[in-house]
Amino acid sequence: MQASVKWIDGASFVGESGSGHSVVMDGPADHGGRNIGIRPMEMILIGLGGCSTFDVISILQKSRQDVHDCRVEVQAERADAVPAVFTKINLHFVVSGAGLKENHVKRAVELSAEKYCSASIMLEKAGVEITHSYVIEEK
Repeated sequence: MQASVKWIDGASFVGESGSGHSVVMDGPADHGGRNIGIRPMEMILIGLGGCSTFDVISILQKSRQDVHDCRVEVQAERADAVPAVFTKINLHFVVSGAGLKENHVKRAVELSAEKYCSASIMLEKAGVEITHSYVIEEK
């Protein structure tokens, strides 16, 4: 896996993944940015959310659950001092479908957290306290 990041100007950068996809990142105005892109630390949260949601959906589909939608709301706290690392992150899954079994949803979230989500496991090893919660919506 590889990526590259190129500085545009001020606090603006373009990141390109090894698979050829690009994203603009920028900082806030008080740090020289123009607010034209996502913040780099927000990218970490989005990556974490994407990694874990991928797992949850995959596990539920393999369990033959009729999943219609899944989103994860990621809330994070950062240290007050530099470096302003993440100290706590909560991933709250909102899973909807027809006749979803709670034990399957619970197990999918647990398996993602404990076994499959590389991003979550990596951040935990770096000292971030990560918690998970979920709600099921019937559709």
